[in-house]
Amino acid sequence: MAFSELLDQVGGLGRFQVLQMVALVVPIMWLTTQSMMENFSAAVPNHRCWVPLLDNSTAQAGVPGALGPKDLLTVSIPPGPNHEPHRCRRFRQPQWQLLDPNGTATNWSEAATEPCVDGWVYDRSTFTSTIVAKWDLVCDSHALKPMAQSIYLSGILVGAAVFGQVSDRFGRRLVLTWNYLQMAVSGTAAAFAPTFPVYCLFRFLVALAVAGVMMNTCTLLMEWTSTRARALVMTLNSLGFSFGQVLMATVAYGVRDWALLQLVVSAPFFLCFVYSWWLAESARWLLIKGKLEQGLRELQKVAAINGKKAVEDTLTAEALLSAMREELSASQAPASPAALLCTPGLGLRTCVSTLCWFAFGFTFYGLALDLQALGSDIFLLQVLIGVVDIPAKIGTLLLLNRLGRRSTQVASLVLAGLCVLANMLVPHELGALRSSLAVLGLGGLGAAFTCVSIYTGELFPTVLRMTAVGLGQMAARAGAILGPLVRLLGAHGRSLPLLVYGAVPVLSGLAALLLPETQSLPLPDTVQDVQNQAVRKATHSPPGRTVLKSTHF
Repeated sequence: MAFSELLDQVGGLGRFQVLQMVALVVPIMWLTTQSMMENFSAAVPNHRCWVPLLDNSTAQAGVPGALGPKDLLTVSIPPGPNHEPHRCRRFRQPQWQLLDPNGTATNWSEAATEPCVDGWVYDRSTFTSTIVAKWDLVCDSHALKPMAQSIYLSGILVGAAVFGQVSDRFGRRLVLTWNYLQMAVSGTAAAFAPTFPVYCLFRFLVALAVAGVMMNTCTLLMEWTSTRARALVMTLNSLGFSFGQVLMATVAYGVRDWALLQLVVSAPFFLCFVYSWWLAESARWLLIKGKLEQGLRELQKVAAINGKKAVEDTLTAEALLSAMREELSASQAPASPAALLCTPGLGLRTCVSTLCWFAFGFTFYGLALDLQALGSDIFLLQVLIGVVDIPAKIGTLLLLNRLGRRSTQVASLVLAGLCVLANMLVPHELGALRSSLAVLGLGGLGAAFTCVSIYTGELFPTVLRMTAVGLGQMAARAGAILGPLVRLLGAHGRSLPLLVYGAVPVLSGLAALLLPETQSLPLPDTVQDVQNQAVRKATHSPPGRTVLKSTHF
């Protein structure tokens, strides 16, 4: 495959790749804050009904001076399920008899209460403002909060479907630049949304751009990096998400107002939009699309940055045309998205890799919900999620180079699933053990995400790579949307959700055994390259030690 040789000549791991890594991974850190922001901006503060005796100065003037706020709360708000003041109901009239020391706490009837017809009073000691407090997403409207998150996840799903094909048609860098601008403008607009539906609309537009940034960042890094350094670069990209988790907790700890927090995490993308015009388009994509002059300019620019002066001078259009003649000839036949399923050699890869993406999104959100139930400090919990992810992904890099892509994908998914299944056998009283298994499972999912990001890019040709990655991202977001619904099975058995959450990654991991190994192989550029790999595997598998070598195809 000639482009891999061209990339080695201009430098597949040099100064250009370092600069590109910094320019592309820093936005990934801020992108993670967009995805995790509603853990803080949509936090539900303690709240109670607005009542005149406590919240109206005129009504308070007629209250005997001997009564304090606690007494007024007792006569105004009925006790809730946990014997704390009810969050969603109040007394129609003050129940003074409840202050009688000889009375009982149950000396009132449900008919004496009413909903919070005058609104709510929120505890602002942790967050000065959240979308929950701004639009009263509590009590009868409490379902609107998870709806906002579902709309955001749906936006990522749609974005993956749209921008995957758009990038394969119009280029990686151009779409990435647009996504930066869309995220900056939509995120900023969301901070000034006058109503909840308008807020959800702008968050949906942010999510569309999030999907495009994730896919194009991954593809640009992969297509500009040499084969031997691909795993390293993609692992560093994956670590951007981990550091983004820690960044989210840090920013949210300092910014407690939801609108200001939305602005802080959106404004950096205006800067990303500006400098993205200087990013290099994928020369691999340009050449495969027949844009030789543009591809030549990008390769010469990379050679200059990497200090390959001799190569820069000898690299000409004629040399490119000669080197890429086979690939250019094969790329004349247009590759449609349907080729992912219909082409021999691609159908199985598409189905299994999509299943691995789905298993990651599905189980990750299942475990995230369990972690939130631990009752930890929300800021500390956010930091721990990122910190645990870092060693898992670094360990993945070592495994990818030692065991290969297929074995690492299988091991990470199966390990995560077994940790979830093991929690079915652990009594709820052993909270520390259950938490440890959950954290270990989360680490396995972090490894699975890193591996599937690399593996998907290596399994599919350049002409369909973004479409395949987009399909995988869609599957992951579909899993994220469906994952929380599985918790409803808990009504039929406490262990049923854990059974489903654990079985999906285990089965997906075993299915990954059907995929070919891609370690140390050049990226395929055309559908014909993939088919040639299959032919080589069939014709170069004699018995003996050479069988091991054939698994690389």
